[in-house]
Amino acid sequence: MKDVEPRIDTGVGRMEIARSRGAVSGFLLVLLGAWGVLIPFVGPYFTFAYDPAVAWTWTTARGWLEVLPGAVTVLGGLLLLMSRNRATAMLGGWLSVVAGAWFVVGRLFASPLRLGDFGSPASNTTHGQLVIELAFFTGLGALIIFFGAMALGRVSVRSLRDVRYAQRPVAGEPVGVEHDTAATTVIETPRRDRGPESDDVEDVRRHRGLRDMFGGSRRTPVAH
Repeated sequence: MKDVEPRIDTGVGRMEIARSRGAVSGFLLVLLGAWGVLIPFVGPYFTFAYDPAVAWTWTTARGWLEVLPGAVTVLGGLLLLMSRNRATAMLGGWLSVVAGAWFVVGRLFASPLRLGDFGSPASNTTHGQLVIELAFFTGLGALIIFFGAMALGRVSVRSLRDVRYAQRPVAGEPVGVEHDTAATTVIETPRRDRGPESDDVEDVRRHRGLRDMFGGSRRTPVAH
């Protein structure tokens, strides 16, 4: 007799994913976003900043071009890190991609949109200016776009692992019952066939019981 493989219903849990699908990318995006938010304010301690090179100094340009995209990246990373819903995780990925793109091209819109003066790298060497440029804007934004796009690719593809995860047994359900099944199959165990002789014996016992209850017992006359 051949073994029958368990049937997998691919229509169950289309929006449900394991939290581990976007965990790594989400964690890295949270770190990158936090870097983008904090480096303008703590970088001046190490002579690693854009003008004005003063620690914990708020400017309009820093708010629009660094703090805002960094905070959006942190939000997108948290959604990827914590969500078990495919749509929510994809939203986190798209937020991160958009925020990374704003890190790269946001300064082009600073003058037309009057977002403030973002200054210039506070370094006297070409190498130092290049490193600051990559760490604050271009390189940081490219990394965020990369990890956001990688997370989108992972959470948008529905694999066999996702289907099995959606059909996993939940706590409180009896063992052997599938989770999120479309219909419940009731298996009725057939009654054991007792045979015609057993049925006749049962009928005789039933009639005797009724006769004894209503008619009393009849004595067989004795012939003298």
